[in-house]
Amino acid sequence: MSNLHDYCTDVAQRAKRAAGELAQAGGAQKGEWLRRSAALLRERGVALSEVNRLDIGKAPKYGLSNAAIDRLRLTSERIAGMAKALEEVATLPEPIGEIISSSIRPNGLEVQKVRVPLGVIFFIYESRPNVTAEAASLCVKAGNAVILRGGKEALHSNTAIAEILAEAAADARLPADAVQLLSTTDREAVGCLLKMPEYIDLCIPRGGESLIRRVAAEAKMPVIKHFAGNCHVYLDRSADPDMAEKIVVNAKCQRMGVCNAAESLLVHADAADTLLVRVGRALLARKIELRGDDTVRRLLPEAKAATEEDFSTEYLGPIISVKIVASLDEAIEHINLHGSRHTDSIVTQDLTAARRFAAEVDSSSVMINASTRFSDGGEFGLGAEIGISTDKFHARGPCGINEMTSYKYVVYGKGQVRE
Repeated sequence: MSNLHDYCTDVAQRAKRAAGELAQAGGAQKGEWLRRSAALLRERGVALSEVNRLDIGKAPKYGLSNAAIDRLRLTSERIAGMAKALEEVATLPEPIGEIISSSIRPNGLEVQKVRVPLGVIFFIYESRPNVTAEAASLCVKAGNAVILRGGKEALHSNTAIAEILAEAAADARLPADAVQLLSTTDREAVGCLLKMPEYIDLCIPRGGESLIRRVAAEAKMPVIKHFAGNCHVYLDRSADPDMAEKIVVNAKCQRMGVCNAAESLLVHADAADTLLVRVGRALLARKIELRGDDTVRRLLPEAKAATEEDFSTEYLGPIISVKIVASLDEAIEHINLHGSRHTDSIVTQDLTAARRFAAEVDSSSVMINASTRFSDGGEFGLGAEIGISTDKFHARGPCGINEMTSYKYVVYGKGQVRE
Protein backbone atom coordinates (compact mmCIF):
# COMPACT_ATOMS: atom_id res chain seq x y z
CA MET A 1 0.00 0.00 0.00
CA SER A 2 1.42 3.40 -1.00
CA ASN A 3 -0.25 5.08 1.94
CA LEU A 4 -1.31 2.63 4.64
CA HIS A 5 -2.94 5.24 6.87
CA ASP A 6 -5.15 6.51 4.04
CA TYR A 7 -6.16 2.95 3.17
CA CYS A 8 -7.08 2.10 6.79
CA THR A 9 -8.98 5.37 7.20
CA ASP A 10 -10.99 4.66 4.04
CA VAL A 11 -11.87 1.14 5.24
CA ALA A 12 -12.91 2.43 8.65
CA GLN A 13 -15.00 5.28 7.25
CA ARG A 14 -16.80 2.97 4.83
CA ALA A 15 -17.50 0.56 7.69
CA LYS A 16 -18.96 3.43 9.75
CA ARG A 17 -21.31 4.40 6.94
CA ALA A 18 -22.31 0.77 6.42
CA ALA A 19 -23.06 0.40 10.13
CA GLY A 20 -25.50 3.27 9.90
CA GLU A 21 -27.34 1.52 7.07
CA LEU A 22 -27.24 -1.87 8.78
CA ALA A 23 -28.86 -0.46 11.90
CA GLN A 24 -31.96 0.11 9.76
CA ALA A 25 -31.96 -3.33 8.08
CA GLY A 26 -34.69 -5.71 9.15
CA GLY A 27 -34.30 -9.24 10.38
CA ALA A 28 -35.72 -10.70 7.16
CA GLN A 29 -33.10 -8.93 5.06
CA LYS A 30 -30.24 -10.10 7.26
CA GLY A 31 -31.66 -13.61 7.28
CA GLU A 32 -31.75 -13.59 3.49
CA TRP A 33 -28.04 -12.67 3.44
CA LEU A 34 -27.14 -15.46 5.85
CA ARG A 35 -29.05 -18.14 3.96
CA ARG A 36 -27.68 -16.98 0.59
CA SER A 37 -24.14 -17.02 2.00
CA ALA A 38 -24.66 -20.56 3.29
CA ALA A 39 -25.96 -21.71 -0.08
CA LEU A 40 -22.97 -20.23 -1.91
CA LEU A 41 -20.52 -21.84 0.51
CA ARG A 42 -22.06 -25.24 -0.24
CA GLU A 43 -22.16 -24.64 -3.99
CA ARG A 44 -18.50 -23.60 -4.10
CA GLY A 45 -17.12 -26.06 -1.57
CA VAL A 46 -14.80 -27.76 -4.05
CA ALA A 47 -13.39 -24.43 -5.24
CA LEU A 48 -12.90 -23.30 -1.65
CA SER A 49 -10.99 -26.49 -0.85
CA GLU A 50 -8.72 -25.91 -3.84
CA VAL A 51 -8.01 -22.34 -2.77
CA ASN A 52 -7.37 -23.54 0.78
CA ARG A 53 -4.74 -25.94 -0.50
CA LEU A 54 -2.71 -22.91 -1.62
CA ASP A 55 -2.60 -21.75 1.99
CA ILE A 56 -1.84 -25.24 3.31
CA GLY A 57 1.03 -25.53 0.83
CA LYS A 58 2.60 -22.32 2.10
CA ALA A 59 2.08 -23.15 5.80
CA PRO A 60 5.58 -24.62 6.38
CA LYS A 61 7.12 -21.35 5.16
CA TYR A 62 5.39 -19.58 8.04
CA GLY A 63 6.62 -22.11 10.58
CA LEU A 64 3.12 -23.21 11.59
CA SER A 65 2.75 -26.02 14.13
CA ASN A 66 0.68 -29.10 13.35
CA ALA A 67 -2.10 -27.65 15.51
CA ALA A 68 -2.02 -24.38 13.56
CA ILE A 69 -2.11 -26.21 10.22
CA ASP A 70 -5.11 -28.18 11.45
CA ARG A 71 -6.90 -24.93 12.30
CA LEU A 72 -6.06 -23.61 8.81
CA ARG A 73 -7.43 -26.60 6.91
CA LEU A 74 -10.84 -26.34 5.19
CA THR A 75 -12.24 -29.84 4.77
CA SER A 76 -15.60 -30.52 3.15
CA GLU A 77 -16.97 -31.14 6.64
CA ARG A 78 -15.73 -27.76 7.89
CA ILE A 79 -17.18 -25.96 4.88
CA ALA A 80 -20.49 -27.66 5.54
CA GLY A 81 -20.14 -26.64 9.17
CA MET A 82 -19.62 -23.02 8.16
CA ALA A 83 -22.78 -23.09 6.06
CA LYS A 84 -24.76 -24.74 8.85
CA ALA A 85 -23.52 -22.17 11.38
CA LEU A 86 -24.76 -19.33 9.17
CA GLU A 87 -28.15 -20.98 8.80
CA GLU A 88 -28.39 -21.42 12.56
CA VAL A 89 -27.62 -17.74 13.09
CA ALA A 90 -30.38 -16.90 10.60
CA THR A 91 -32.90 -18.77 12.76
CA LEU A 92 -31.97 -16.92 15.96
CA PRO A 93 -34.38 -14.23 17.15
CA GLU A 94 -33.71 -10.75 15.78
CA PRO A 95 -31.79 -8.98 18.55
CA ILE A 96 -32.05 -5.37 17.40
CA GLY A 97 -35.05 -3.55 18.81
CA GLU A 98 -35.65 -6.14 21.54
CA ILE A 99 -37.10 -4.54 24.68
CA ILE A 100 -34.85 -5.94 27.40
CA SER A 101 -36.93 -4.42 30.18
CA SER A 102 -39.75 -1.93 30.59
CA SER A 103 -41.31 -0.11 33.53
CA ILE A 104 -43.85 2.61 34.23
CA ARG A 105 -42.71 5.35 36.60
CA PRO A 106 -45.09 6.94 39.14
CA ASN A 107 -45.35 10.03 36.92
CA GLY A 108 -46.50 7.91 33.97
CA LEU A 109 -43.22 7.80 32.03
CA GLU A 110 -42.62 4.46 30.29
CA VAL A 111 -38.90 3.59 30.47
CA GLN A 112 -37.69 0.95 28.01
CA LYS A 113 -34.25 -0.62 27.77
CA VAL A 114 -33.81 -1.44 24.07
CA ARG A 115 -31.11 -3.54 22.38
CA VAL A 116 -29.10 -1.70 19.69
CA PRO A 117 -26.01 -2.46 17.56
CA LEU A 118 -22.52 -1.64 18.78
CA GLY A 119 -21.58 -0.09 15.43
CA VAL A 120 -18.27 -1.16 13.83
CA ILE A 121 -16.33 -4.20 15.03
CA PHE A 122 -12.68 -4.80 14.15
CA PHE A 123 -12.07 -8.55 14.28
CA ILE A 124 -8.50 -9.90 14.20
CA TYR A 125 -7.86 -13.63 13.94
CA GLU A 126 -5.31 -16.26 12.92
CA SER A 127 -5.24 -19.52 10.97
CA ARG A 128 -8.92 -20.44 10.96
CA PRO A 129 -10.66 -19.33 7.74
CA ASN A 130 -14.02 -20.74 8.86
CA VAL A 131 -14.02 -17.93 11.43
CA THR A 132 -14.30 -15.41 8.57
CA ALA A 133 -17.87 -16.47 7.85
CA GLU A 134 -18.89 -17.13 11.44
CA ALA A 135 -17.64 -13.80 12.77
CA ALA A 136 -19.24 -11.88 9.92
CA SER A 137 -22.55 -13.66 10.47
CA LEU A 138 -22.78 -12.65 14.11
CA CYS A 139 -21.69 -9.08 13.54
CA VAL A 140 -24.11 -8.40 10.69
CA LYS A 141 -27.02 -10.25 12.35
CA ALA A 142 -26.50 -7.91 15.32
CA GLY A 143 -26.56 -4.88 13.01
CA ASN A 144 -22.82 -4.21 13.04
CA ALA A 145 -20.38 -3.64 10.20
CA VAL A 146 -17.21 -5.70 10.56
CA ILE A 147 -13.62 -5.20 9.46
CA LEU A 148 -11.87 -8.57 9.22
CA ARG A 149 -8.13 -9.03 9.51
CA GLY A 150 -7.10 -12.65 9.10
CA GLY A 151 -3.58 -14.01 9.27
CA LYS A 152 -1.37 -13.98 6.18
CA GLU A 153 -1.25 -17.78 6.34
CA ALA A 154 -4.97 -17.92 5.42
CA LEU A 155 -5.12 -15.05 2.92
CA HIS A 156 -6.34 -17.05 -0.09
CA SER A 157 -9.03 -18.88 1.90
CA ASN A 158 -10.25 -15.76 3.71
CA THR A 159 -10.43 -13.76 0.48
CA ALA A 160 -12.52 -16.44 -1.23
CA ILE A 161 -14.95 -16.61 1.70
CA ALA A 162 -15.20 -12.81 1.96
CA GLU A 163 -16.02 -12.61 -1.76
CA ILE A 164 -18.89 -15.05 -1.23
CA LEU A 165 -20.22 -12.98 1.68
CA ALA A 166 -19.99 -9.80 -0.42
CA GLU A 167 -21.86 -11.42 -3.31
CA ALA A 168 -24.60 -12.58 -0.94
CA ALA A 169 -24.82 -9.09 0.60
CA ALA A 170 -25.45 -7.60 -2.83
CA ASP A 171 -28.17 -10.20 -3.45
CA ALA A 172 -29.81 -9.29 -0.13
CA ARG A 173 -29.46 -5.52 -0.72
CA LEU A 174 -27.24 -5.00 2.29
CA PRO A 175 -24.47 -2.38 2.16
CA ALA A 176 -21.42 -3.60 0.27
CA ASP A 177 -19.11 -2.48 3.07
CA ALA A 178 -20.93 -4.36 5.82
CA VAL A 179 -18.17 -7.00 5.66
CA GLN A 180 -14.66 -5.88 4.68
CA LEU A 181 -11.55 -8.04 4.66
CA LEU A 182 -8.30 -6.09 4.83
CA SER A 183 -6.43 -6.61 1.58
CA THR A 184 -3.03 -6.03 3.16
CA THR A 185 -1.10 -8.39 5.43
CA ASP A 186 1.05 -5.54 6.75
CA ARG A 187 1.06 -5.75 10.55
CA GLU A 188 1.09 -1.96 10.72
CA ALA A 189 -2.47 -1.91 9.40
CA VAL A 190 -3.63 -3.45 12.69
CA GLY A 191 -1.87 -0.77 14.71
CA CYS A 192 -3.31 1.91 12.48
CA LEU A 193 -6.92 0.75 12.90
CA LEU A 194 -6.51 0.24 16.64
CA LYS A 195 -5.99 4.00 16.90
CA MET A 196 -9.35 4.88 15.27
CA PRO A 197 -11.98 4.87 18.04
CA GLU A 198 -13.88 7.55 16.14
CA TYR A 199 -14.82 4.89 13.58
CA ILE A 200 -14.40 1.55 15.37
CA ASP A 201 -16.48 0.76 18.45
CA LEU A 202 -15.06 -2.60 19.54
CA CYS A 203 -12.06 -4.80 18.76
CA ILE A 204 -12.03 -8.58 19.15
CA PRO A 205 -8.68 -10.37 18.77
CA ARG A 206 -8.80 -14.14 18.43
CA GLY A 207 -5.53 -16.01 18.25
CA GLY A 208 -2.29 -16.51 20.11
CA GLU A 209 -1.50 -14.83 23.41
CA SER A 210 1.10 -12.49 21.88
CA LEU A 211 -1.45 -11.15 19.37
CA ILE A 212 -4.08 -10.57 22.04
CA ARG A 213 -1.64 -8.83 24.39
CA ARG A 214 -0.50 -6.55 21.58
CA VAL A 215 -4.07 -5.58 20.72
CA ALA A 216 -5.02 -5.03 24.36
CA ALA A 217 -1.98 -2.75 24.80
CA GLU A 218 -2.49 -0.67 21.64
CA ALA A 219 -6.27 -0.42 21.22
CA LYS A 220 -7.97 2.93 21.83
CA MET A 221 -11.39 1.26 21.86
CA PRO A 222 -12.79 -1.53 24.12
CA VAL A 223 -11.41 -5.04 23.54
CA ILE A 224 -13.09 -8.42 24.16
CA LYS A 225 -10.37 -10.97 24.79
CA HIS A 226 -8.95 -14.02 26.47
CA PHE A 227 -5.21 -14.55 26.72
CA ALA A 228 -5.02 -18.34 27.10
CA GLY A 229 -7.09 -21.48 27.59
CA ASN A 230 -5.54 -23.47 30.42
CA CYS A 231 -8.65 -25.56 31.07
CA HIS A 232 -8.91 -28.12 33.90
CA VAL A 233 -10.85 -31.27 34.57
CA TYR A 234 -11.09 -32.18 38.26
CA LEU A 235 -12.02 -35.76 39.18
CA ASP A 236 -13.64 -35.64 42.60
CA ARG A 237 -13.46 -38.56 45.04
CA SER A 238 -17.01 -39.63 44.06
CA ALA A 239 -16.51 -39.43 40.28
CA ASP A 240 -17.96 -42.31 38.27
CA PRO A 241 -14.97 -44.04 36.60
CA ASP A 242 -16.67 -44.57 33.23
CA MET A 243 -17.83 -40.96 33.11
CA ALA A 244 -14.44 -39.69 34.25
CA GLU A 245 -12.57 -41.50 31.49
CA LYS A 246 -15.05 -40.47 28.83
CA ILE A 247 -15.00 -36.79 29.80
CA VAL A 248 -11.23 -36.46 30.20
CA VAL A 249 -10.46 -38.24 26.93
CA ASN A 250 -12.96 -36.06 25.08
CA ALA A 251 -11.83 -32.83 26.74
CA LYS A 252 -8.19 -33.52 25.87
CA CYS A 253 -8.26 -35.52 22.66
CA GLN A 254 -11.36 -34.56 20.66
CA ARG A 255 -9.50 -31.53 19.24
CA MET A 256 -6.27 -30.45 20.90
CA GLY A 257 -5.46 -27.18 19.16
CA VAL A 258 -8.41 -25.19 20.52
CA CYS A 259 -8.76 -22.95 23.55
CA ASN A 260 -11.30 -25.11 25.40
CA ALA A 261 -9.33 -28.36 25.21
CA ALA A 262 -8.28 -29.65 28.64
CA GLU A 263 -4.65 -28.92 29.51
CA SER A 264 -4.65 -29.92 33.20
CA LEU A 265 -6.05 -32.90 35.10
CA LEU A 266 -6.62 -32.86 38.85
CA VAL A 267 -7.52 -36.03 40.77
CA HIS A 268 -8.67 -36.34 44.39
CA ALA A 269 -6.13 -38.32 46.43
CA ASP A 270 -8.82 -40.68 47.75
CA ALA A 271 -9.53 -41.87 44.19
CA ALA A 272 -6.05 -41.67 42.69
CA ASP A 273 -5.32 -45.40 42.79
CA THR A 274 -8.38 -46.13 40.67
CA LEU A 275 -9.37 -43.03 38.75
CA LEU A 276 -5.91 -41.73 37.90
CA VAL A 277 -4.59 -45.09 36.74
CA ARG A 278 -7.61 -45.75 34.54
CA VAL A 279 -7.83 -42.27 33.03
CA GLY A 280 -4.06 -41.95 32.73
CA ARG A 281 -3.81 -45.24 30.85
CA ALA A 282 -6.57 -44.09 28.49
CA LEU A 283 -4.62 -40.91 27.74
CA LEU A 284 -1.34 -42.76 27.29
CA ALA A 285 -3.04 -45.13 24.86
CA ARG A 286 -3.89 -42.06 22.77
CA LYS A 287 -0.23 -40.93 22.85
CA ILE A 288 -0.81 -38.08 25.30
CA GLU A 289 2.29 -37.17 27.31
CA LEU A 290 1.57 -36.90 31.03
CA ARG A 291 3.52 -34.45 33.21
CA GLY A 292 2.79 -35.09 36.85
CA ASP A 293 3.81 -34.72 40.47
CA ASP A 294 5.60 -37.45 42.45
CA THR A 295 2.41 -39.36 43.27
CA VAL A 296 1.33 -39.33 39.65
CA ARG A 297 4.73 -40.71 38.58
CA ARG A 298 4.57 -43.44 41.21
CA LEU A 299 1.18 -44.61 39.95
CA LEU A 300 1.99 -44.01 36.27
CA PRO A 301 5.75 -44.49 35.73
CA GLU A 302 5.45 -43.37 32.10
CA ALA A 303 4.62 -39.83 33.28
CA LYS A 304 7.32 -37.18 33.15
CA ALA A 305 8.08 -34.84 36.04
CA ALA A 306 5.98 -31.67 35.98
CA THR A 307 7.43 -28.26 36.70
CA GLU A 308 5.48 -25.41 38.28
CA GLU A 309 5.31 -23.84 34.81
CA ASP A 310 3.59 -26.93 33.42
CA PHE A 311 0.55 -26.32 35.62
CA SER A 312 0.03 -22.92 33.99
CA THR A 313 0.74 -23.93 30.38
CA GLU A 314 -1.68 -24.06 27.45
CA TYR A 315 -0.12 -26.85 25.36
CA LEU A 316 -2.51 -26.94 22.38
CA GLY A 317 -1.11 -30.40 21.68
CA PRO A 318 -0.65 -33.95 23.05
CA ILE A 319 0.55 -33.00 26.56
CA ILE A 320 -1.41 -32.67 29.81
CA SER A 321 -0.31 -31.71 33.32
CA VAL A 322 -1.58 -33.96 36.11
CA LYS A 323 -1.73 -33.31 39.85
CA ILE A 324 -3.10 -35.17 42.88
CA VAL A 325 -5.01 -32.90 45.28
CA ALA A 326 -5.96 -33.67 48.85
CA SER A 327 -9.36 -32.00 48.77
CA LEU A 328 -11.93 -30.04 46.80
CA ASP A 329 -10.54 -26.91 48.44
CA GLU A 330 -7.08 -27.62 47.03
CA ALA A 331 -8.53 -28.29 43.57
CA ILE A 332 -10.38 -24.96 43.56
CA GLU A 333 -7.31 -23.11 44.85
CA HIS A 334 -5.10 -24.72 42.19
CA ILE A 335 -7.48 -23.83 39.36
CA ASN A 336 -7.90 -20.22 40.49
CA LEU A 337 -4.11 -19.88 40.79
CA HIS A 338 -2.98 -21.61 37.59
CA GLY A 339 -6.06 -21.40 35.35
CA SER A 340 -6.90 -18.78 32.75
CA ARG A 341 -10.52 -18.10 33.77
CA HIS A 342 -11.70 -19.90 30.63
CA THR A 343 -13.41 -23.29 31.15
CA ASP A 344 -13.06 -25.77 34.00
CA SER A 345 -14.94 -28.99 34.73
CA ILE A 346 -15.70 -31.18 37.75
CA VAL A 347 -16.68 -34.84 37.53
CA THR A 348 -18.55 -35.83 40.68
CA GLN A 349 -21.64 -37.52 42.07
CA ASP A 350 -21.63 -35.19 45.08
CA LEU A 351 -24.10 -32.34 44.47
CA THR A 352 -22.65 -30.26 47.30
CA ALA A 353 -19.16 -30.53 45.79
CA ALA A 354 -20.53 -29.61 42.37
CA ARG A 355 -22.27 -26.52 43.72
CA ARG A 356 -19.17 -25.38 45.59
CA PHE A 357 -17.02 -25.88 42.48
CA ALA A 358 -19.45 -23.87 40.35
CA ALA A 359 -19.63 -21.06 42.91
CA GLU A 360 -15.94 -20.78 43.77
CA VAL A 361 -14.05 -21.49 40.52
CA ASP A 362 -13.59 -18.06 38.94
CA SER A 363 -13.98 -19.01 35.29
CA SER A 364 -16.25 -17.81 32.50
CA SER A 365 -17.63 -21.34 31.99
CA VAL A 366 -17.89 -24.06 34.63
CA MET A 367 -18.90 -27.59 33.63
CA ILE A 368 -20.42 -30.20 35.93
CA ASN A 369 -20.04 -33.74 34.62
CA ALA A 370 -19.41 -32.52 31.08
CA SER A 371 -16.43 -31.95 28.78
CA THR A 372 -14.72 -28.58 28.58
CA ARG A 373 -15.16 -28.80 24.80
CA PHE A 374 -18.74 -27.56 25.07
CA SER A 375 -17.81 -23.97 25.92
CA ASP A 376 -18.35 -22.35 22.59
CA GLY A 377 -21.31 -20.48 21.21
CA GLY A 378 -22.66 -23.21 19.01
CA GLU A 379 -22.84 -25.75 21.81
CA PHE A 380 -24.48 -23.28 24.21
CA GLY A 381 -27.21 -22.54 21.69
CA LEU A 382 -25.87 -19.07 20.88
CA GLY A 383 -25.34 -19.87 17.21
CA ALA A 384 -21.84 -19.23 15.90
CA GLU A 385 -19.59 -17.55 18.46
CA ILE A 386 -17.11 -14.81 17.70
CA GLY A 387 -14.84 -15.59 20.62
CA ILE A 388 -14.66 -16.43 24.30
CA SER A 389 -14.13 -13.68 26.82
CA THR A 390 -12.45 -14.18 30.18
CA ASP A 391 -13.10 -10.55 31.07
CA LYS A 392 -15.94 -9.65 33.40
CA PHE A 393 -17.08 -6.39 31.86
CA HIS A 394 -19.30 -6.14 28.91
CA ALA A 395 -19.10 -9.82 27.91
CA ARG A 396 -17.97 -13.05 29.59
CA GLY A 397 -17.72 -16.58 28.23
CA PRO A 398 -18.84 -17.47 24.68
CA CYS A 399 -19.73 -14.29 22.79
CA GLY A 400 -22.79 -14.70 20.63
CA ILE A 401 -25.24 -12.25 19.12
CA ASN A 402 -26.31 -10.52 22.32
CA GLU A 403 -22.68 -9.82 23.21
CA MET A 404 -22.36 -8.01 19.88
CA THR A 405 -24.99 -5.46 20.95
CA SER A 406 -25.41 -2.62 23.41
CA TYR A 407 -28.58 -0.93 24.62
CA LYS A 408 -30.15 2.45 24.99
CA TYR A 409 -32.98 3.77 27.13
CA VAL A 410 -36.07 4.95 25.26
CA VAL A 411 -38.56 6.93 27.36
CA TYR A 412 -42.18 7.56 26.33
CA GLY A 413 -44.02 10.44 27.93
CA LYS A 414 -47.23 12.43 27.63
CA GLY A 415 -45.89 15.88 28.21
CA GLN A 416 -44.29 15.27 31.62
CA VAL A 417 -41.77 17.80 32.89
CA ARG A 418 -39.51 17.49 35.92
CA GLU A 419 -40.58 19.55 38.92
